Amino acid sequence: MALRLDHIVIAVHDLERTIADYGALGFHVLRGGDHPGRVTHNALVVFADGSYLELIAWREPSPGERWWQLLHKHGEGIVDFALLPRDTAATVDDAKARGLVLEGPLDGGRVRPDGERLRWQTARPLSADLPFLCGDLTPRALRVPEGDVRVHANGVLGVASLAVAVADLDATLARYRALLGSSIADDADTHVGEPVAVPGSNVRMAVIALGRSVLVLSSPRENGGGRLGQRLAARGEGPYALVLHTDRPQSTGSFDLAKAHGALIELDLPPVDRDPRNGSGSRVHQAHNTVGG
Repeated sequence: MALRLDHIVIAVHDLERTIADYGALGFHVLRGGDHPGRVTHNALVVFADGSYLELIAWREPSPGERWWQLLHKHGEGIVDFALLPRDTAATVDDAKARGLVLEGPLDGGRVRPDGERLRWQTARPLSADLPFLCGDLTPRALRVPEGDVRVHANGVLGVASLAVAVADLDATLARYRALLGSSIADDADTHVGEPVAVPGSNVRMAVIALGRSVLVLSSPRENGGGRLGQRLAARGEGPYALVLHTDRPQSTGSFDLAKAHGALIELDLPPVDRDPRNGSGSRVHQAHNTVGG
């Protein structure tokens, strides 16, 4: 099974207010519950493509956690993202065999509001340019509900693209190749692109396709890299913006940053499918055909 985008983490100060605000933006928001052994609780926005947004908040200070540190140093917003492995331990071993060090597997879990106990394993990279792994031990449908909860008033279908700031694009791409491993050769929907210089900017970028979602990696070329360089200097590497696909033309555009609690989120229509087998001019949810909306 190829690695796919599992979820994007948005750190917030007040979970109740965030739930209300995301509901007002047209999302169906689910209360996730509490994490045993931690002081965090969360809510989920689950999409039809199986990925989701995790809205996470802290009931009390937790200065030893990187996400909490980012929240209190830089404010609310996107702090991390995860990929879904079939077997976390096997994926860690394969990555290590290709020279990539991951911490884990580490046991984790959550208690849902209905009392259901979820169990998973995570593995974390040593650098923030890479995602962490989140693999289920209990059925994934318990963690990521299915059905009508994936239908949103704003028409959102799934994640089209996620922007990630990196310091050294070539080094980061090498780490992604080590993480993705045989998926690159065996899965037609997994692809690591080559770096290109973006005209009119001091930025180099590359696209990594993970099924219907893409990662857009960007690094400065020289002379500080403008806004990107400033962001890296202030916050370090990591994800910072995303585009979601919607089937509602009237819903395209950017969300108010305050209502989205610091998360840079844009909505765009899915790309037009040119395959005649799917009907002329029909739209399908293939986000790897577009970059950044």
